[in-house]
Amino acid sequence: MKKLSILFGLTVILFFTACKDNSVAQEIQVLTPQEFHDAMADKKDVQLVDVRTPEEFAEGHLENALNINVLETDFITEVEKLDLEKPIYIYCRSGKRSAKAALILKDVGFKQIYDMKGGFLHWESDGLPNEK
Repeated sequence: MKKLSILFGLTVILFFTACKDNSVAQEIQVLTPQEFHDAMADKKDVQLVDVRTPEEFAEGHLENALNINVLETDFITEVEKLDLEKPIYIYCRSGKRSAKAALILKDVGFKQIYDMKGGFLHWESDGLPNEK
């Protein structure tokens, strides 16, 4: 009976350690618009995603941003085309949709997720550059 208890205990320990994700911890970092700008300025080939609607995107967006609407049913399919190992920078109008998108990206498997606090509205109010 004692051997059975030990075997059971080892099996439980093995089960929980085997299921643990040993990859790099997934993070969602919320950055101010200035921090967001500075973080992207230091990097080449940034994965920058505007998660707003195409209509909002057409009214103005960050330079080199890719528009993938978080409200569309194909959002996951589209973001899975990006490189999960590279950092991804996301923003929306005010920060609510990008927060939702960040959680989805985390579930998809992105390792480093940067979300702009206050969204495009704060970006513009801070006088940072954008395309119209």
